[in-house]
Amino acid sequence: METLLTIQELKHLATEIRKDTLRSITAAGSGHPGGSLSAADIMTALYFRVANLATPTDPNRDRIFWSKGHIAPLLYTLLAYKGFFPREELMTLRKLGSRLQGHPKKGSPPGVETSGGSLGQGLSIAVGAAYAARYDKLPVRAYCLTGDGELQEGQIWEALMAGAHFKLDNLCAVIDNNGLQIDGKCSEVMCIDDVGAKLRAFNWHVISIDGNNMEQCVNALDEAKMVKGQPTAIVAHTIKGKGVSFMENVVGWHGKAPSQDELAQAIRELDAQECE
Repeated sequence: METLLTIQELKHLATEIRKDTLRSITAAGSGHPGGSLSAADIMTALYFRVANLATPTDPNRDRIFWSKGHIAPLLYTLLAYKGFFPREELMTLRKLGSRLQGHPKKGSPPGVETSGGSLGQGLSIAVGAAYAARYDKLPVRAYCLTGDGELQEGQIWEALMAGAHFKLDNLCAVIDNNGLQIDGKCSEVMCIDDVGAKLRAFNWHVISIDGNNMEQCVNALDEAKMVKGQPTAIVAHTIKGKGVSFMENVVGWHGKAPSQDELAQAIRELDAQECE
């Protein structure tokens, strides 16, 4: 039986994943660091502690759908650390001929469950996967990562209704609630608060956490697996650009690559946090 990583080991892994994610974006000269950093903790917990992801082709594997596909750099780094493709390939992000496109393409590289780019679609796919797994009597859970700005899309709410209607307790939505989107604060672009209250009104089991606290991330994902009769939504309150002082809560880092000097500073800051 595989030994579970400890909270401290997961925190260290999330730091390394942040660093390689930033390295890949810098090498590409473009990409989305802000949301990649905010979601790094809970997605590290999911990929390396909670989800069943032995191989990318196992029919009994859990399905993880990235509705906010623009943070593909984080997705690719997680998959590389899982051993689904060589880590060296991360430095080919967004380059001509690379498998690592700016937005994910299903199956390229292995472990990408669905193509992404147009926001608002991923949760519908996850609902379908959860329903199909139940119909086929497979021990499969479906997870979907969404952004908070993405909740402004109407299709998300149709999917939320369907998930609750069909009582898909093998379905878990993870909402990276960092408060910012490309055009500014979510509250100013199109306010979606109170997210938790809205989700409860749609008959979802809701868990609100500090999404940059690894212990809370693990506990929430474990709790979701125990819920029966309804789907679960984890509202992960996070900091956009988490771990890098000049990126934190700065909307301009939604989709801008660091320079080499900025990357070096970011790596130093992330390394320093390891020593705290």
